[in-house]
Amino acid sequence: MPPVALCDANALYPAPVRDLLMWLGVNGIIGLRWTERIMAEWVDNLLENRPDLDRDRLTRTCSEMNRAIPDALVSGYESVVETLTLPDADDRHVLAAAITAGADVLLTWNRRDFPATQLPRRMRVVSPDEFLDELFEVDALRVLSSMSDHRRSLRRPAKSAEEYLATLAANGLSRLVKRVRPMADEL
Repeated sequence: MPPVALCDANALYPAPVRDLLMWLGVNGIIGLRWTERIMAEWVDNLLENRPDLDRDRLTRTCSEMNRAIPDALVSGYESVVETLTLPDADDRHVLAAAITAGADVLLTWNRRDFPATQLPRRMRVVSPDEFLDELFEVDALRVLSSMSDHRRSLRRPAKSAEEYLATLAANGLSRLVKRVRPMADEL
């Protein structure tokens, strides 16, 4: 059974990271989870930083993500929110969704916002880079295959294996890239 990973909005914000996570989810290597609120957060944050992008197009991206991984959307977590205490009360919905989803990991770049003392015993908070690096160690061939699928899907612009790895590194996946670089010819 693949690990279940609840994505915080910041894990879905950079498109290269989001798209790689999607390929891993579609290929059944991980069980991705999110909520409508998390989806709205990454879209709003992206539009704040990139007003040149089109909200309708990003909304379609969210719909396509939900279609591609039908069990990704978590609901029914709202009653858990008020029972949680976190350094930033605005993050409680993320942890509540992770708990409701039975997530093994909560993927976020802001690990300090989710102290281990507030997590269910079996749940870990990890960065996308740490998670993907660990996943590669456990299932290198399938992760590499998903990365290859991801790279080949890029059209505007298409990327060489080295350009692809440089893009992933620039978006925070440096540990994964370091591990994959010796096998770049398989991408």
